[in-house]
Amino acid sequence: MSNVSPVVNESSYLTLHYRLAVAGGADIVTTFNGTPATLMLGQGQLAPFLEQRLLGLPEGTHQTFDLSALEAFGERNPELIQAVSKTTLEQNSVPGADYAVGEVVEFNAPKGGRFAGVLLEMRDTSAVFDFNHPLAGQPLQFEVKLISVL
Repeated sequence: MSNVSPVVNESSYLTLHYRLAVAGGADIVTTFNGTPATLMLGQGQLAPFLEQRLLGLPEGTHQTFDLSALEAFGERNPELIQAVSKTTLEQNSVPGADYAVGEVVEFNAPKGGRFAGVLLEMRDTSAVFDFNHPLAGQPLQFEVKLISVL
């Protein structure tokens, strides 16, 4: 019997507590106050940049990572603030919906799939959306406690 702790790899099955927070600020999501999460790496259950931080960590690790905006969801890109015609909006989102400024609106993507943007402004013939990730441009903190690694 070996005393070597299992180490996280690209296909590990994990039980862990984790917390993602705005650096120096409020929690975005945490499991530390409840039931630990159980997930398999490589399945899209955690953002890839979070999974990368877990690789190579042994079972039992409790660690906090400070992530720059670039390391997390990236810097804000002003080119992702786009006007969308009301016709396009009607054809690719919920028809007849009455969206409010600040609301996240989901769209059908041209080649399948979906994407989302935050409504910034409603104009007569168009709507202005921010298609940046809501956490883009923000440094984050990722805390993890690895309970089990399989």
